[in-house]
Amino acid sequence: MFASLFTSIEDWQFLLANPLWLLITAFQIWMLIHAVRNGEWLWAVFIFIGWGLSTILYYFMVYRASPTAMSGFELPGAQSRKRIKELQAQIHHLDNAYHYFQLGDVYFQRGQLAEAEKCYRAALERDATDIDVRAHLGQCLVRLNRPAEARPLLESVMNEKPEHDYGHTMMALAETLTALGETDNALQYWQHITQNHSYPRAKVQLAELYFARNQPDLARAELKDVVSDDQHAPAFQRKRDRVWVGRAKGLMRKLE
Repeated sequence: MFASLFTSIEDWQFLLANPLWLLITAFQIWMLIHAVRNGEWLWAVFIFIGWGLSTILYYFMVYRASPTAMSGFELPGAQSRKRIKELQAQIHHLDNAYHYFQLGDVYFQRGQLAEAEKCYRAALERDATDIDVRAHLGQCLVRLNRPAEARPLLESVMNEKPEHDYGHTMMALAETLTALGETDNALQYWQHITQNHSYPRAKVQLAELYFARNQPDLARAELKDVVSDDQHAPAFQRKRDRVWVGRAKGLMRKLE
């Protein structure tokens, strides 16, 4: 049965008439394009010369390696279910802001933003002065597309400690201002961040603002830095920054 099925692949009329084969082919092309765009050249070769299995392996091992909603964003905190259970038990016995904050970070990293928000707000109820809780709640609200709510939280943190979280809070505020249409203010923050850090997240979004302002040379310089740095970065960093490197390459194609 399977032998006759594989023989039928050579028959293009059979291929075009069979929805299953069309679906598999589309999936294979989708994964191949994703591999090429993200510089996964070895995987791209296996997907191109192989059939089915290599594509499925790529989908689970690379494409789904990091949560889609949170790709390219960082916060401390373990992601395991065991860690969630531990923190829930500590909250049950101690009911303090610190453990709610830690649990919020775990949910944030897992992409469970609604749960993260609940935990951060519970932490704030117990300690309204905690700068880390305010910063991470602000970042969570940005990801939830609620920039107007995020802004006062992030600005309060910036007023107290401009370099909080090694510039990650400032990046969240720049994203908030961009979402609110205040691109002039956002541009100043992005420029400050890129002068002091080499985060692809900052360089790519600064390049996107330059592109929107019809300043292609400035945009190109930031994008080249991102792509060049990625070639020499360790594997864990390349995996973490893959979403930004992909955006950089996509924007560079528009600039060509």
